[in-house]
Amino acid sequence: MANEKLRLDKYLWAIRLFKTRTLAADACGRGKVKYNGDPAKAARHVSIGDEYEIKTESKRWRIKVTALLHTRVQYAEAVKYYVDITPKDELERLEYQAASFHTGKRLSKVGRPTKKERRDIEGFKDE
Repeated sequence: MANEKLRLDKYLWAIRLFKTRTLAADACGRGKVKYNGDPAKAARHVSIGDEYEIKTESKRWRIKVTALLHTRVQYAEAVKYYVDITPKDELERLEYQAASFHTGKRLSKVGRPTKKERRDIEGFKDE
């Protein structure tokens, strides 16, 4: 099994970085996946020890391939096939963005305001 062949787009889909294989291939085509700083094509063969830089909707990943995964499995199993080596400053940036994101709206699933809260809101509006 030393010369196993696995396409990059299939690997990224299998480890659950992308929801579909098509999205993984599109990301490769648009230069969002890099190997040694150069854009990586979707048909590139993945090898154990390779390091990739992947830009998804939510995060910039840096991963190191630890094993090859040919089929999509549940998340708890998929994380065993790569090591997340994302720089600490990128993780801190993501935490800051999540903490600072507030629209001013009520949180979902919290429910309607109570009668007292409505009176307070109305009193606040009248002032």
